[in-house]
Amino acid sequence: MALSIEVERLIRALPKVELHLHIEGSLEPDMVFALAERNGVALRHTSVAALRAAYEFQDLQSFLDLYYAGCAVLRTEQDFHDVTAAYVRRAAADRVVHAEIFFDPQSHTARGVPFETVLSGMRRALDDGRSRHGITSGLILCFLRHLSEEEAFATLEEALPFASELLGVGLDSSELGNPPRKFERVFARARDAGLHVVAHAGEEGPAGYIREALDVLHVERIDHGIRCDEDATLLERLAQTRIPLTVCPLSNLKLQVVRRLAEHNLKRLLDRGLCVSVNSDDPAYFGGYIADNYRAVCEALPIDAADVVRLAENAVESSFLPATDKAAHQAKIRRAAEGP
Repeated sequence: MALSIEVERLIRALPKVELHLHIEGSLEPDMVFALAERNGVALRHTSVAALRAAYEFQDLQSFLDLYYAGCAVLRTEQDFHDVTAAYVRRAAADRVVHAEIFFDPQSHTARGVPFETVLSGMRRALDDGRSRHGITSGLILCFLRHLSEEEAFATLEEALPFASELLGVGLDSSELGNPPRKFERVFARARDAGLHVVAHAGEEGPAGYIREALDVLHVERIDHGIRCDEDATLLERLAQTRIPLTVCPLSNLKLQVVRRLAEHNLKRLLDRGLCVSVNSDDPAYFGGYIADNYRAVCEALPIDAADVVRLAENAVESSFLPATDKAAHQAKIRRAAEGP
């Protein structure tokens, strides 16, 4: 269905908070080739067009294979700065005012890139984004769940000297066969260090993984979580506790978690009172940044202007911002919703 003038105006005008964005997943094909040339990295694909044409995924793993291959071009502090700065520019164009950004240090340190190189390049770009665009941000270190908990512990210990520069830890990569409980001890260590904790769960994995993330890892936020409606008791729990779900509609479509966006449960979850928000996940691979995701669900689902405002408000509520900053952003959302 075509967007109404009011909904399109809202999508353009509303201040947005993004909570589910993998910085390596914002690495556009043209930058992959530019960085490969800069660093002397050989690529499997012969052109930008050929690489982009490869973005036809059957499932999460088929995406991850290309995602990790793309990460190989990131070698220097300037590389991490450049990919982060490119995301910040796109976020500013979409009226993002705050972003809590995932990064995968293990995919870089395994190639000999120092943790500090990764962090300092991203941090420099985010600091510049705040001064140029007014975008506040935080970094969430994600453990790769297909690797062992011992390897996650090693990464956490490497990161703890920089804990003041981190917002929290998360859990991503291949979900099936890698339940949250695999990482119980390392998440406890992260919580003891004062870091926020979140986890991907209930995307390809079952609703039971969401329960494990809540009860074993004690996460504050679930990334994806759309399979929660397979468990009526869990669904009610999420509605009552307002545990946030950071939903990524175009990602779910591209990875064939849903066959058509018209089948997505975002609207049903919103109507049940769950604290769901709209995010872009890996936008370079999935065909859209945050405003594109808003537009896509508004075209595919019976989401009206009031729903768009609720989704934006939910994102603010779900963030790790201080209460005063949340109140300020909510006030800006209300003013934007009232129109010019």
